[in-house]
Amino acid sequence: MTQTIAPRVRTLVLLILAVAGALLAGAAPASAHAALTGSDPAQGAVVDTAPTRVSLTFSEPVAVGDDSVRVLDPKGERVDKGDPANPSGTTYSVPLVSGLPDGTYTVAYQVVSADSHPVAGAFTFSIGAPSETTVSVSAQAPDDGLVGWLYGFGRYVSYAGFAVLAGGAAFVLACWAPGARVRAVQRLVVSGWLALTAATLGLLMLRGSYTTSGRVGDVFDLELLGDVLQTKTGAALVSRLLLLAAAALFIAVLFGAYARTADAAPDHPGDGDGGEPDKRDLTLGLALGGTVVAAGLAASWAMSEHASQGLQAGVAMPVDVVHLLAVAAWLGGLTALLVALYRAPVETPVGRDAVRRFSRLAFGSVVTLAVTGVYQSWRQLGSWSAFTDTRYGQLLLVKIALVAVMVAVAFMSRRWTRRLADARGSAAAEEAERAEEAERAEEEKQPAGTAPAAASETSKTSETSEAGKTEAGHDAVRAAQLARQRAATEAARQKRLRDADPNRFGLRRSVLAEAGVAVVLLAVTTVLTQTEPGRTEQDARAAAATSSSAPANGQGSGALSLTMPFDTGGTNGKGVVSIDLDPAQAGDNALHVYVEGPDGTPVDVPEVKIALTLAAQDIGPLPVTPDRITTGHWSASGVQIPMAGDWKVEVTVRTSDIDQVTVSKNAQIG
Repeated sequence: MTQTIAPRVRTLVLLILAVAGALLAGAAPASAHAALTGSDPAQGAVVDTAPTRVSLTFSEPVAVGDDSVRVLDPKGERVDKGDPANPSGTTYSVPLVSGLPDGTYTVAYQVVSADSHPVAGAFTFSIGAPSETTVSVSAQAPDDGLVGWLYGFGRYVSYAGFAVLAGGAAFVLACWAPGARVRAVQRLVVSGWLALTAATLGLLMLRGSYTTSGRVGDVFDLELLGDVLQTKTGAALVSRLLLLAAAALFIAVLFGAYARTADAAPDHPGDGDGGEPDKRDLTLGLALGGTVVAAGLAASWAMSEHASQGLQAGVAMPVDVVHLLAVAAWLGGLTALLVALYRAPVETPVGRDAVRRFSRLAFGSVVTLAVTGVYQSWRQLGSWSAFTDTRYGQLLLVKIALVAVMVAVAFMSRRWTRRLADARGSAAAEEAERAEEAERAEEEKQPAGTAPAAASETSKTSETSEAGKTEAGHDAVRAAQLARQRAATEAARQKRLRDADPNRFGLRRSVLAEAGVAVVLLAVTTVLTQTEPGRTEQDARAAAATSSSAPANGQGSGALSLTMPFDTGGTNGKGVVSIDLDPAQAGDNALHVYVEGPDGTPVDVPEVKIALTLAAQDIGPLPVTPDRITTGHWSASGVQIPMAGDWKVEVTVRTSDIDQVTVSKNAQIG
């Protein structure tokens, strides 16, 4: 919940727009996720002689293993030998066996980018002439299956646990000291610690399979775990576990010694220091120690993910730490406030002063998020077009919209805060409490009167021991029932007292709405951290466009190349289909079809059909049904062109059971 003062908000918006314009106008190249930017031989190229090695060039340094690059012949047999080498910069090469025959070869790669994310892909090249191939490389990367889903879920839980742990503790220390004695708040912070610890252990176990095979069985492979511990990400996860041990000590002191010294007045202006030197020292020590531990936990993300790579990494990592701390203070503190409003005992209510203190803390957090977020956006996007042209930019727009919604809801929360009086100060609450006390007194009269009767009954039947035991058993049952009734009555009484003040009730509802948006915001942020940054996506798209144009100009490439955009009208129905015809003369020809999505990456579709028509000679349409070679690549050999002329080339693309379209171009053949 933010400080909703209109001049401050207007100033903040103007500041964000000014800084964003200045930064994005002067954007320079950078990268984070690795992307394949080039290869030798190039994708789809046809070379006259067999190469001695295959080289791959990425947008940033990557981690490679023994099987990171595989080269397969048309029968699916491996023809690479030795481990991948790094001859220069971001280029990695693998030697090939000598004497390779003509045909189409498949190159499959699986590496780990410097920001910890696995990157996988495949492409083909041909020696002499294209041929059919039995190789079918799965388009699914190791992070796309069940292990990838579990890893992503673990990341979400770890972010949520950190926010609840750090933000809940900050709320107690900075806003509401009596909260250290409230069971619900204690359980919340401890739950955050448990969630972060469990998620970190899970990520450590899943990491090996996540970056290699993607198989569930490899999660418990100790050899893979040993390899993970030697990586930067493994070191970050281990350091996080060590810091969580220190966080456990912090929690013990916060809810132990500090809770015992907490001011009994629930919302005293001196809340948090109590005016006693010992308590002030304890509060200061907890604040400093907690900040150091929280910053260390945040650094475990910054040192191993997007911030650690690309432009200005030395600046980006501290900025990322501050950004995460601000997120925790805002969202975690908001969660603690919500729990306190709904679960705090009537005797220890969250008063107006505590809510106002959190409002100031949250406003500072939002300002910090705005400044650090603008810098991170510039660093990961680099241009205004990346907001709409890349998935990272689109997710970032969703995140910005959710933040705006939270701030708008916070305006409502601030309105209720201004109206909120102390829990026992409002007339409605006092009247409700008096009525409840009268009802409670009436309820207590009846059990008090029945107790002697029960005792008298027991004494009358004391002559028979068995009967006495039976009666005593009935008394015990009645006592247990009475205890449960009293507990239920007390819980209902406290709930009615909390709901009696309409201002407090309105505040609870608006804070609940804020928290609901925060859950979605945290999910979007988690997905964002696993998404290829806009800069890298645009670089990879440009590289793919260059690569796809290589067959039209390279050695031995098709004499005819046609490119046609298509839109079947269904989900994921847009893309580009390219046709290469070699030698584009009368007689036998080799035909290749490439299908790419809007972002330039190869995609598979259920069906691709070709038809050739020479209207001037009333020939055709001649159907051609190419065979799938690999992802986004189909081929047909021995395509007969009866004579030269202006041929119409029609391509039918089907993207689902019902969505298909036919596009065409005319081309001079022969």
